[in-house]
Amino acid sequence: MDERAPSRTARRVAVGRLQVERLATDYGDAAADEALARDLAGGEEAEPSAAFARYLSGRTAFFDRVTVDALERGVRQVVSVGAGYDGRAFRYARAGVRWWEVDHPATQADKRARLRRLAVDTAHVSFVAHDLRQPGLAAALDQAGFEPDAPALITCEGVMIYLPPDAIGRLLEELRSVAACDTRLAFSAAVQRPGDGRGGDRKRLWSALRSLGEPPVGLLTAGQFTDLLQRTGWRRVDGEERSEWPGLVLVAPT
Repeated sequence: MDERAPSRTARRVAVGRLQVERLATDYGDAAADEALARDLAGGEEAEPSAAFARYLSGRTAFFDRVTVDALERGVRQVVSVGAGYDGRAFRYARAGVRWWEVDHPATQADKRARLRRLAVDTAHVSFVAHDLRQPGLAAALDQAGFEPDAPALITCEGVMIYLPPDAIGRLLEELRSVAACDTRLAFSAAVQRPGDGRGGDRKRLWSALRSLGEPPVGLLTAGQFTDLLQRTGWRRVDGEERSEWPGLVLVAPT
């Protein structure tokens, strides 16, 4: 991956979502989200592969539902870790809710430039430039005004697949250190479960990611995944947000 260039996979995800049905609300600015995606598409909305489209649809539905449910429970802090070109901060913008977007500096700088050109209101968003392979995320959020004693929703979508196990563990530990008891963390990880039936889709998806120059690091077994949550102070919670896709998970502090 070129450290000086914006993420190509983040761009592909944003453009791919133009073909995905989204969870509708009576608040927010869905048009701003779509305007950003169309700007990234540059007038050409390439059709994603069948495997990628299926996965993206399921993943998007999961994170949309987690976000809307949190807002409707009264959560007023939302942190998007590895935000890429995600537009939920605009699609689901709501009075009194503050958003923090954490991402690699190159991707975030490109996104902010596009948002300025599109005249999208970002007053409710704090942008935190941070390389997730490095320590210091908790401190960066603190400096950006995040309140660890207040409930929050933290999302980490499409990121852990690119992090080695030690970096995933450190990320989960840092997020736990700023998580109040009512905070929820929703994330996606590559988890291999016996008989999950997704092996072929996963191989095709990973091949596509490698072709973009952003190869996944590897899979976690179900046992490694469970151990990782226990070691870093998280427990799974189930609800309407539960996904049929392995690795789409909602957790709470232990």
